[in-house]
Amino acid sequence: MAGIEHKLEVDAATSRRLARVRRRDTEPELAVRRALHAAGFRYRVRNQDLPGSPDVANRSRRWAVFVHGCYWHHHPGCSRATVPKRNRDFWLEKFESNRLRDHRKSAELEQLGFRVITVWECETTESEIVDRVLLDPLSRFLSAQPSNGTT
Repeated sequence: MAGIEHKLEVDAATSRRLARVRRRDTEPELAVRRALHAAGFRYRVRNQDLPGSPDVANRSRRWAVFVHGCYWHHHPGCSRATVPKRNRDFWLEKFESNRLRDHRKSAELEQLGFRVITVWECETTESEIVDRVLLDPLSRFLSAQPSNGTT
């Protein structure tokens, strides 16, 4: 998709609401960073020079973590991945474009030898879930040796 061609008409209230959405240092991102740090993993959070600008990355260990909002990245099967009623076609195209971009950027990182994992916003909400659903899989994933022999 080259670009979204539908005209989006946004009223003032919607515009103010969307302007408050943070791009980084969100609660889900901070939860992932706290969990990684507590588990002894070290990382960088400013990764604009890597494809897709991962939220968290360790360049020497060659891993990257994307923390996706369920709404904006349209998490399949998640109740938070709603579609607005107004301008529905625009939003469906926007969400599809986001998913394609996410897939493309993960593939680019993998081509560079990175292992990539996506953590969804809904997986970071309760501390019990963070430990069971987030931290254990992240620890196993990040502790594993890269398949291409790099360290």
